Amino acid sequence: MRVLVTGASGTFGRALCRALTEQGAHVIGLDLAPRDDDPVEVLACDITDDDAVPQVVATAVERLGGLDVLINNAGIGGPAPAEHAPGAEVRRQLDINLLGTWRVTAACTDALVASRGRIVMVASRMAVMQLPLAAAYGASKRAMVAYADALRLELGTHVSVTCVYPSSVRSPIHDSTAKAGLSLEGMSAYESLEGVVDTVLHAALSVRPRRDLPTTRRGAAEFFLARHLPTVADRIVARTFAERLRAGAFDGAALAARAVARHREVAR
Repeated sequence: MRVLVTGASGTFGRALCRALTEQGAHVIGLDLAPRDDDPVEVLACDITDDDAVPQVVATAVERLGGLDVLINNAGIGGPAPAEHAPGAEVRRQLDINLLGTWRVTAACTDALVASRGRIVMVASRMAVMQLPLAAAYGASKRAMVAYADALRLELGTHVSVTCVYPSSVRSPIHDSTAKAGLSLEGMSAYESLEGVVDTVLHAALSVRPRRDLPTTRRGAAEFFLARHLPTVADRIVARTFAERLRAGAFDGAALAARAVARHREVAR
């Protein structure tokens, strides 16, 4: 099996490449900054570059001898409250998480159609259940799922498309949010990296492709709530957010100052 993995030098990507190789797959990765100790060959690629992506993908597909599976794993997070006007941080997340996925996938389409292949989108629980103070990430992942739905309709005669919905995994993706004082610690339950990797492998290698795959039982319950009882899901998140605000979790964070003030006003 010939597999291309984006974000291959990051926490998720390295674990995925290693696991796929152990399953006997021939794997090539793409990453903005490949590492010397990457477990597979990783080609340097800026997925925000319209001109570079098709060229690097063509090189990868040539070296693989075709393409059976594309795993769109590349993604970033960062602080981005919805009430603030979008700036460079919002544009960066949308360009990488959504448009970067789109660019790479478009460059892979012909090879995947030829092999009757698969596309796996590493989305997020936040694609269906948004958390506060991280609007750009949630919006980019929800848009990624919408893009996946369109792909499934257009390519479904030849290519399957699966979205995987992990929750939070401890990794450097949360560093910038924590540095801004907007850590969502306590808002989301952490899960193991191994569980996410296993779910992505299932999406890529199972005999019968799945449309949507949460990564834990709790994630499956949250997915159901968000899809079928969205008002209930909103209340749960809003209550948890209010509890974190009352506990002072965001005190001193400039980007959360308005939210802190509003909740204190209501509490008087």
